[in-house]
Amino acid sequence: MQAYEFINNLIPPLKINDKAKMALSWMEEIRTNVLPVVKEGQFLGFLSDDLIYTLNTPEMHVGEFEFDSPACFVYQDKHIYDVIKVASEYGLNMVAVIDRENQYMGVVTMEDAIGAFADTLSIQSHGAVVVLSMFMTDYSLFEIARIVETENAKILSSFISNDPLDDSKIKLTLKLDQTELRHIKATLERFGYKIIDHYQEEAGVSEEQDRIGNLLRFLDI
Repeated sequence: MQAYEFINNLIPPLKINDKAKMALSWMEEIRTNVLPVVKEGQFLGFLSDDLIYTLNTPEMHVGEFEFDSPACFVYQDKHIYDVIKVASEYGLNMVAVIDRENQYMGVVTMEDAIGAFADTLSIQSHGAVVVLSMFMTDYSLFEIARIVETENAKILSSFISNDPLDDSKIKLTLKLDQTELRHIKATLERFGYKIIDHYQEEAGVSEEQDRIGNLLRFLDI
């Protein structure tokens, strides 16, 4: 799940001698609002359509603009999680990928990154989601998995985030391989775990809708 595995080869980098009108043409064709800028193999940052429209000089060369987010990149061997983190920090829909010699390799789009992220969370697998709140000192995935398995279920993936209702606690989201949660919830509560939310598959919901819905819940969007 390294960043270079998800480089989108359909997104070309701009060179400093390219003209702004060409950049706009590419953006329109690719349906993006930013493109990476590269000089002699070095990533310089991103050029946005907003900046081009603001200056209103289509004949201006790309190298004459002030580029956005020159630090919006990850090294090729970083995990796909790092791509999502950096994209979120800079508010961009793509992140540049460079090698350890700082040579530009390409970009990973947020769409591709989230798709990869969804796969790591087993979102396409059938099952239900249960969300627990607890102190970090009480967190033991081994113990929770043992409890879940007593109800003939397994944890497909887990995700830890801050509990928005209590800064002193964490929120643990579990994807299970079972769709029925009644007995699993009862057993977890019997062992003292606080369940703050759960999501079960519903009949009549398409697989694609279910995948998207579960992903948004995992990401708290």
